[in-house]
Amino acid sequence: MIRRREFITLLGGAAAWPLAAHAQQPSRMRLVEALFFGDTYRIAAALRPELQRLGWGEGRTLRIDYRFSGNDLGRATAHAAELVNLGPDVIFVVGSPAVQAVQQRTQTIPIVFVGGGDLSDNELTGGIARPAGNTTGFANTFNSIGGKYLELLKDAAPRITRVAHVARTFGGLTSELTPIIEAAAAKLAITIIREPFRNDAAEMGRAINAFAAEPNGALLMTGTAPATPIFDAILRQAVLHQLPTIVGAARLVQDGLLMSYGPDALDLVRGTASYIDRILRGAKPTELPVQFPTKIPLVINLKTARALRLEIPPMLLALADEVIE
Repeated sequence: MIRRREFITLLGGAAAWPLAAHAQQPSRMRLVEALFFGDTYRIAAALRPELQRLGWGEGRTLRIDYRFSGNDLGRATAHAAELVNLGPDVIFVVGSPAVQAVQQRTQTIPIVFVGGGDLSDNELTGGIARPAGNTTGFANTFNSIGGKYLELLKDAAPRITRVAHVARTFGGLTSELTPIIEAAAAKLAITIIREPFRNDAAEMGRAINAFAAEPNGALLMTGTAPATPIFDAILRQAVLHQLPTIVGAARLVQDGLLMSYGPDALDLVRGTASYIDRILRGAKPTELPVQFPTKIPLVINLKTARALRLEIPPMLLALADEVIE
């Protein structure tokens, strides 16, 4: 995971990325306010070079202010009020809690987001092909992915009969996966145990320890990625109790969990940078349809599989986009 200090290093100086030679340079300085919810330094670090590539020279034609809320809803709310009061040209937001916090404070400043859960019910945007308000962007999931999580877990570990669904829910958006997951579980002879997310590492560890008291268990984590101490607690319990785990963020697999199935966040940032560019050049959010992931990489950590005493079937390995040895 990229930490705050690493993020500052990645940002570097204004001259770190040359301007695209073909881009027509804007005539005045524009302001983009960026608000991040969750462990999102890697996404934040990717935004600046993408806008630079599109012709926006920070310090010359563009200023970007970054605000990080961690997993603190109160901080996200306070940050939302601050940045709206600055009257930026565009607000870039990562994570549905932060999107909602900003939306409550402006219906006029364009908002471009990454994340937001499944938006098929139009809760954040009022429309997919043609958003109704001032918000558009790139969703990071869709409801049908819920059943795929369980299929992949069952393929990797056929013995599992119980899955703890550890869900982070804000505003009810990620909870929409629950009925999809439970319907798929019934077909696969899996019992789903709803495991509320605890924002405390010790409590989260105890909850997983209690779940693991019975055999043939596995973990499914959905929603915003946890802070590092909570992730570490989950990882320790998963290894200790031999619990196969699937998540939506590949970086958590790189840090030791078994599998991920979810979009590449950096691909989503490239798309949102193009939307920010178009809005800064005159487009309106209502002209920019909400986009959904078109490619969902499967990542498998074989080192973790060995620690869990799992032999991943060759057919599943062949489907993987990345295998970590």
